[in-house]
Amino acid sequence: QVQLVQSGGGLVQAGGSLRLSCAASGRTFSAYAMGWFRQAPGKEREFVAAINWSAGMTYYRDSVKGRFTISRDNAKRTAYLQMNSLKPEDKAVYYCAAAIAGSVLTMRSYDYWGQGTQVTVSS
Repeated sequence: QVQLVQSGGGLVQAGGSLRLSCAASGRTFSAYAMGWFRQAPGKEREFVAAINWSAGMTYYRDSVKGRFTISRDNAKRTAYLQMNSLKPEDKAVYYCAAAIAGSVLTMRSYDYWGQGTQVTVSS
């Protein structure tokens, strides 16, 4: 069992930066791939970024490549999403998630989810 608690987020002007954190309980954090998803009002939840268990592989949706960075610290049982050069279209509720197996690009692979955190970008 893994519980994920998110922190970070908030309101920022376009071009600004935010960092989201996702702290996990349980001793098996290092066995899970971690992902970030987001959901804007009236839209489906979409994949943003993912990182494998060893942090050797990362994946991003095209629209955030070069602006967002996913990372993890297995000793701290925490995953991060550093978001730079934020745009108004990045506004959404962001969710972290943990997956033990399957494609890290798809929601159905994820077994545990954080509570979500709002990111608002003003133009």
